[in-house]
Amino acid sequence: MKLSQLKPGEQGTIVAFTDLEMSVKLMEMGCLPGEIVEVERFAPLGCPIAIRVAGYQLCLRKSEASVIIIQ
Repeated sequence: MKLSQLKPGEQGTIVAFTDLEMSVKLMEMGCLPGEIVEVERFAPLGCPIAIRVAGYQLCLRKSEASVIIIQ
């Protein structure tokens, strides 16, 4: 499942990434494999997505969130 498919309040554990270049950027922001992520809310038009990862809030575009594979 992709992170972009979760609803607010749902959690998942990062397993992998589908885009190598984007994965480097996401890992620099704390989205590491094994981290638990929780979707906090969506912007009114659905993009960006506010998530909680590694103890802080991070906002990602929907296209960035769709690169993150969770379980």
